Amino acid sequence: MGEPKAGFIGKSVERKEDYRFLTGVGQYTDDVALPYQTYGYFLRSPHAHAGILSVNTAAAAKAPGVLAVFTGKDFESVGGLPCGWLINNLDGSPMKEPKHAVLAADKVRYVGDHVALVVAETLAQAKSAAALIEVDYEVLPPVVDTATASKAAAAVHEIAPDNVCFVWGCGDKAATDAAFAKAAHVTKLELVNNRLIPNAIEPRAANAMYSRADESYTLYVTSQNPHVERLLLTAFVLGLPENKVRVIAPDVGGGFGSKIYLYAEETALVFASRKVGRPIKWTAERSESFLSDAHGRDHVTVAELALDKDGRFLALREYATVNMGAYLSTFASCIPTILHSTLLAGQYTTPAIYSEITAVFTNTAPVDAYRGAGRPEATYLLERLVETAAREMKIDPTELRRKNFIRTFPYSTPVGLTYDSGDYEATLDRALELADVKGFAARKAESAKKGLLRGLGYASYIEACGIAPSSVAGALGARAGLFEAGEVRVHPTGTVTIFTGTHSHGQGHETTFAQVVADKLGIGIDAVDIQHGDTDKTLFGMGTYGSRSLAVGGTAIVMAVDKVIAKGKKIAAHLLEASDADIEFANGEFRVAGTDRKKTFAEVALTAYVPHNYPHDELEPGLNENAFYDPTNFTYPAGTYICEVEVDPDTGQVRIDRFTAADDFGNVVNPMIVEGQVHGGLAQGIGQALLEGCVYNEDGQLVTGSYMDYAMPRADDLPSFVVETVKGTPCTHNPLGVKGCGEAGAIGSTPAVINAVVDALAHLGVRDVAMPVSPHSVWKTIRAAQKKH
Repeated sequence: MGEPKAGFIGKSVERKEDYRFLTGVGQYTDDVALPYQTYGYFLRSPHAHAGILSVNTAAAAKAPGVLAVFTGKDFESVGGLPCGWLINNLDGSPMKEPKHAVLAADKVRYVGDHVALVVAETLAQAKSAAALIEVDYEVLPPVVDTATASKAAAAVHEIAPDNVCFVWGCGDKAATDAAFAKAAHVTKLELVNNRLIPNAIEPRAANAMYSRADESYTLYVTSQNPHVERLLLTAFVLGLPENKVRVIAPDVGGGFGSKIYLYAEETALVFASRKVGRPIKWTAERSESFLSDAHGRDHVTVAELALDKDGRFLALREYATVNMGAYLSTFASCIPTILHSTLLAGQYTTPAIYSEITAVFTNTAPVDAYRGAGRPEATYLLERLVETAAREMKIDPTELRRKNFIRTFPYSTPVGLTYDSGDYEATLDRALELADVKGFAARKAESAKKGLLRGLGYASYIEACGIAPSSVAGALGARAGLFEAGEVRVHPTGTVTIFTGTHSHGQGHETTFAQVVADKLGIGIDAVDIQHGDTDKTLFGMGTYGSRSLAVGGTAIVMAVDKVIAKGKKIAAHLLEASDADIEFANGEFRVAGTDRKKTFAEVALTAYVPHNYPHDELEPGLNENAFYDPTNFTYPAGTYICEVEVDPDTGQVRIDRFTAADDFGNVVNPMIVEGQVHGGLAQGIGQALLEGCVYNEDGQLVTGSYMDYAMPRADDLPSFVVETVKGTPCTHNPLGVKGCGEAGAIGSTPAVINAVVDALAHLGVRDVAMPVSPHSVWKTIRAAQKKH
């Protein structure tokens, strides 16, 4: 069982799951090979916007190895892919929700839209047959540009003739406008938060099987939330009995939000598996992933900050146009609204805030959550305004932040959130120390000697994560709860299996959750096994996204462990001939208070399965408990990031020389895993700032459709990060005191980098640079500024 141990929380325990990954014995969806396996291939639209006049599949159906060909006509009787969050317009009317067909029947609405599914004995045969399908298209004018979509002559959907999905607002518009009217200074920026493509290391995949024996379905799929996948698939699209569908998400190679959603591919495979009578596998090629994975970001914003003469924030307002793409993805509508506008207070006591969001349809891939999901966009907007205001008012950017920091908690923001804890001064002070800001002037002078421009940029972020509570989310339009479930199964020998509704796809749950349970039960970490990702094994849970796993899922597990301990005390009391109230539990032992009489956890576990050894008329046999947890609030990690860049004015090349991150994540279970999460987030946030940008041309063709054109960050694009989790302010409403950490790096890093680049160019009068800041774009900005000045 492993030697009883305590004190696992706060230790950098090596990840238990890494052995199978490093030795090549992990099992991903594409590794699953079922008996009588067949293969699916999707014919996709080459046009951004076109009517489908006819689809001729006769030649494809007769091709060698082909078992079936499906088109949109086959799916007309089933539902569309649903959106899980209802957003209402300013006038109270609901958003426009056009049907998102599994396969397009009458019209295609983006390059990569699904037109047909070919099922064959081999993938090569399916591909060859797909090339024989004849589709007669009537090409239509596409709507591509986010900023002008609402004024376009063409309509993506008939129910939205102006291409507007909704116009939503948050905050007090009248109070905000009044504050601006009396402001001594107003800073205004027009910002574009560039569209990103997720690029998880494992592409999406699915393998669906139908069993005639019991009329059941099994779906292996790259999913971050298998229970939600099953619910949406059965109840909203295919109309199948939920108890007859099993969804398994095995090892998943990264998600970053892109694997939260119900996609057309796995839905079509489940439907087709019954028709074909054999399992069907599909794995995306990378080019398919570029075209059809839900993209992220894509905001065009006018943002303003009002200040008094001393630099105190009076109000903030934004008017943003945000891109939904061609269809509403599973959580698309809440990302630029509920998860964005409610974070515009940041770390500051801004008394009045108003955010107005116009969501538009375009003939591009659907847009949904991408690491940070609305929070990076809010932080970018806010921290660019703060840094620009500091420069315009000639106030040190750190002093402007200090002047406006929230210092008393709990604190209710003007956009609906209540922060329970935080110490923003502490993370700023530690970041300044770690970054050696005092030495910046000397480093700037050394860069100047080499003909380089050095800039310093700050970003102080806050994140609302641990996505919940259900009551708040429901009031804001969520169509599902946001609780989590955990089950603790203690075996007779005292080993433990944990079943969690969350899903691990790189976060290290098999280690972190085991640390929590081992610490509470006083057993060895190797005595704890974590199970997840299988709807037939785990209780209904909402999955992993929004940095919720430990704060929500971990708390459900702790609650179940507490029930195990409570029952164990009753069993121990009988064995030790004592009262329940006199039994204490610590370090793996049940002890009679004030004595040396005790029973180990393993002894009590064995007794639980030998009911004649205790009063089983009072207690059920076994030691198995479960719990559901629905938080009362979000968790609010926060921190300050500092970036130093060197810019070569002759080439426009930007090099990050130093990057410092100081975060407050509350209590930390595994510092090594937390640091790894921050590193990954920093790489993605820096990637957005310097390298990554999804581009469609005016015809709606994806220009950045491969790694030849879409630049991903590489090791030599990144500095050696200085990362520290400061002594945190624990979350006050979960028993672990933890806050989320998985998205922080992606939230705070992007504005820190851009602020540093702008600082390097500020002497030329540059106020903003467009992301990604490629060498060419920076060179053009420098040339234009030099010409102007």
